[in-house]
Amino acid sequence: MGNRADEYGTDVEIYRRWLHPTIYVETPTGAPARLLDQLDQLGFERHQFPTAEPVYTWHEVPAHLDGAEQQRVATRAIPTLLLAGYKVNCIPEVFDEAACQQAVHDIRSAATRQTTHPPGPAAATRRRASTRRAP
Repeated sequence: MGNRADEYGTDVEIYRRWLHPTIYVETPTGAPARLLDQLDQLGFERHQFPTAEPVYTWHEVPAHLDGAEQQRVATRAIPTLLLAGYKVNCIPEVFDEAACQQAVHDIRSAATRQTTHPPGPAAATRRRASTRRAP
């Protein structure tokens, strides 16, 4: 059973089916478990259709979210997936520019926090200013 990711040669396809409120996230047939797990961690719900091997697997944005929140969840995942090296395609009707910009900002902020080290013992050993008085 093929899907959009197989058809377009991408790692992740994010789209909404015509006349259907659900946002789907498809990966290629036989996608690595690492990618499927990352989609789970990004808030998507995993589904599988019992077929002959390989099993057809896809993700959906949780249906209990309203339409705008579904778009934000789908869009916020894109920068993380791109940074992980995946090729991602998202249809324009699902993409939320503000959510994408916020996700990029959050990723940059997290990276900055990880590379900024708090002052350690070296700060305590600073040389004290001289108390000598000049004649």
